[in-house]
Amino acid sequence: MTDISKPQLMHFYDEESAELALAIVKYAMERIKMDPPPLDKPYTLSELNSIVGQTIKPEGRNGLDVLREFADELAPSCISVDHPLFLSFVPGAPTESSVLFDLVVAASNIYAGSWLEGAGAVYAENQAIQWIIDLAKMPAGSGGVFVAGGTAGNLSALLAARWRWRDRSRGSMDKTRPLIIASGGSHSSVEQATKVMDADVLKVPADERGRTSGAATAKFISSLSRQDKKRVCAIVATSGTTNVGVVDDLEGMAQQAQALNTWFHVDGAYGAAALCAPSVRHLFNGIEHADSLIVDPHKWLFGPYDSCALIYRNPEEARNAHTQHAEYLDVLQQPEHRDEAWNPADLAHHLSRRARGLPFWFSLAMHGTDAYRDAMEVTLDVTRKGAELIRNSEHLELVLEPELSVLVFRRSGWSPAQYQLWSDRILSKGIAFVVPSSWQGETVLRFCIVNPRTTVEGIAQIIDTLK
Repeated sequence: MTDISKPQLMHFYDEESAELALAIVKYAMERIKMDPPPLDKPYTLSELNSIVGQTIKPEGRNGLDVLREFADELAPSCISVDHPLFLSFVPGAPTESSVLFDLVVAASNIYAGSWLEGAGAVYAENQAIQWIIDLAKMPAGSGGVFVAGGTAGNLSALLAARWRWRDRSRGSMDKTRPLIIASGGSHSSVEQATKVMDADVLKVPADERGRTSGAATAKFISSLSRQDKKRVCAIVATSGTTNVGVVDDLEGMAQQAQALNTWFHVDGAYGAAALCAPSVRHLFNGIEHADSLIVDPHKWLFGPYDSCALIYRNPEEARNAHTQHAEYLDVLQQPEHRDEAWNPADLAHHLSRRARGLPFWFSLAMHGTDAYRDAMEVTLDVTRKGAELIRNSEHLELVLEPELSVLVFRRSGWSPAQYQLWSDRILSKGIAFVVPSSWQGETVLRFCIVNPRTTVEGIAQIIDTLK
């Protein structure tokens, strides 16, 4: 006779699960109290095979043992993105409150793809979205959804752009390959989106700082054939290039999109977070003209992975592009279930989704928007003072003056191999995580500062290791 008691126990709360719950909460509390957390470092596959071995077995294991295995053996092989001296790529610095509320989101097990099933969660997420809409000064009626990250956000926005382009053509472009014009510093995810869409992408040359201007965009468009101009379904600007942190001429590029009567998308996955900082708000003038905009709270808005705010000027166009139709889904489109709210699943290329915007919402509601403004200014101030340290160093040279929170500099006389050896050494010693980057074909170093716990003293510590 089949024993059904064991499978059933997986879904019931008992003494073992009670003990495990307390242990998990304790782990979370201890982790967020670490100041700083350990930097840690990656292990090789052979090392993990030796240290950890097979974790999944037919008979199962005690939950506390599995938790200890993660805490003692697996977690130390993951670099702590929230370490104050994790300065590579784009780090993350989630607030303690957002991390804790992520536990609540998981425990609540909310399906947040529709208003019918997740109304309260979607309502809260939409208020967080509205804060960003207001910062960008986009018009009333704008709306959006939280997706997994900038790649998903860019793809979903450009799919909506393609839908509008073809809809306006009344069938004449249905079999034509679309063309997307992107800024010279656009993120690799824009090109990836065009591959998924079976579209072409052309990049406008950027200036010596990596910034794309409206004038350069106009000149580039004028060089296109008449047929290629008709193929343009979107112009993509970048508000905070990932490599060097430069904001494109959003006003000028928006004018070119309007002249061409095409969609204007702003990729602000990293940089648009600084809309809340008065000291740099002027850099984003023109963002209010966007037909779509993305910004990742898990980057510079102090939320945990994974979360990208995708915003549309006209959510109805996104709904036309993305709504999935099936017999069992038709109820979600009935007015009594949509009310005046949008179903999140209708605004991006997803259906199932967790309420990934809630940790950001909780932190924003708890700490207030003024705290976000102040924390943003702290990171910008550390960046400016870090630039001064580099200028005053005898062995370093600032390559670009910082515009947002990215510092790009060179170590005089070093080869690419020397940069890499230095990077590996300071990581192995637990000092910092800084990988080499490149600028105009030259190997350089790059700091991306988004963590309010990053200090000028910490930056100075890294600079000292470069002597």
